[in-house]
Amino acid sequence: MKVLITGGATGIGKACAELFRDSGWQVAVTYNTAACNIEGVNAVKCDLKNLAEIEALFEKTGSIDVLVNNAGVSLIKMINDVSEKDYESVTAVNERAVYFCSKLAALDMIKRQSGAIVNVSSIWGECGASCETLYSMTKAGAIGLTKALAKELAPSGITVNCVTPGIIDTRMNACFDRKELEEEVPLGRLGTPKEVAKAVLFLAENRYITGQVLGVNGGLL
Repeated sequence: MKVLITGGATGIGKACAELFRDSGWQVAVTYNTAACNIEGVNAVKCDLKNLAEIEALFEKTGSIDVLVNNAGVSLIKMINDVSEKDYESVTAVNERAVYFCSKLAALDMIKRQSGAIVNVSSIWGECGASCETLYSMTKAGAIGLTKALAKELAPSGITVNCVTPGIIDTRMNACFDRKELEEEVPLGRLGTPKEVAKAVLFLAENRYITGQVLGVNGGLL
């Protein structure tokens, strides 16, 4: 069984790569600016803002059984400070890349009448976050895509699901005060990338769950 994980060099993506590998999967990950050196994992450099590179990625990796759309970029700004360049940069990775990676994976999965897509969204895609309007919008888009594509691909035996991590201990949240973050979470701590990875693996392997949004947020939502 083969899985392709976008943005697999660090954080949740790296945890997914290691967990799938340790569970017996053949794993390929994409990376761009961050170095990627995970033992037993095929790392492919790909700028997900570039559609031609996405198409080349799927030619290199060939048939996959599972696609994990994990790559994402964050932006913390008041809406009046968000530029057109910001908009294009964030939506290119968080929306367009997710859409076209899903399309290219689905083309082969439909032929084989089997496969799974797991999208990594965010709790902010469900409830929104002040000063993260653009990020929240794109992550909500991943949820909408999940629900629509699940219906479209179900007749072909393909499942499509989504995980929505809460406040996870990754470099994306390293700029915030850890104690303040922990006080927001009912369980009293940040989540770990591996806890999110376990949810991703569960949805990838279960063949009768589709169109679902699974929160991994410590009770925050």
